[in-house]
Amino acid sequence: MALDNPAFSKNPAFAQNGGAQAAQAAQASMTAEQLQALYNTPTSNTVDTSDRMTVEDTIWKTLGGFAVLVALAVVSWIWTGNSGTSLPMIVGLVGGLVLGLVNSFKKEPVAGLILAYAAFQGLFIGGISKLYETLWSGVVPQAILATLAVVGVTLALFASGKVRASKKVTKVFLVAIVGYGVFQLLNLVLVFTGVIQSPFGLYGTTIFGIPLGVAIGIFAVLMGAYSLVLDFDFIQRGVQNRAPRKYGWSGAFGIMVTVVWIYVEILRLLAISRN
Repeated sequence: MALDNPAFSKNPAFAQNGGAQAAQAAQASMTAEQLQALYNTPTSNTVDTSDRMTVEDTIWKTLGGFAVLVALAVVSWIWTGNSGTSLPMIVGLVGGLVLGLVNSFKKEPVAGLILAYAAFQGLFIGGISKLYETLWSGVVPQAILATLAVVGVTLALFASGKVRASKKVTKVFLVAIVGYGVFQLLNLVLVFTGVIQSPFGLYGTTIFGIPLGVAIGIFAVLMGAYSLVLDFDFIQRGVQNRAPRKYGWSGAFGIMVTVVWIYVEILRLLAISRN
């Protein structure tokens, strides 16, 4: 997720009104002659824009990352199905977690590390998808379509201006995601220690006949959708403030993290619903 992502927040180009503040400070130190010369200069040219972050370039970087992810997911799916082992999924989970943290806290994006993250996530997604498809036939195509629907609707609403990130909602989102992370950790401990026998752990608990995992899953997907809004907002801000072109990789990384999260949540939600 891009929330407070150091790749964005540590760069002044991504700060709110960062470009305008920088321009005002520069103009305040100019003489009248310098200001007139600046006014007479063309607003942009090939040299000025060649190294700026653009929406189109960020889209291509994002598609490149997902191409790597899908390719490794196919390899992991075939490997898991032929060998019956969950090794690709485990390797992808650990590698994705490590590289996810590394990429999140690097001051500047590195394309190789972000593509390596996509590769590990592909191994994880392919392995876990094969496992779910074996247990619940047909659940993977449903999860893929549902994920594409969530991403498409969120993007359409953001592009139309009907949905925007706000400070108040973002604060609530931050509290909610921290609480969700604590819940996930607790659930993992209870499952691995054998306190709860259900493979879903606390997600399989029923309240008034309704699995807790269904309510939590819907809430998690909504959080994932808002995380996408934050990703789009950061990219838009970077383009408006003329951030360096390389930060398109940061935008691609943020979107990949969020989309993988949404897919896994929907996959589990559909499996629990079937039970």
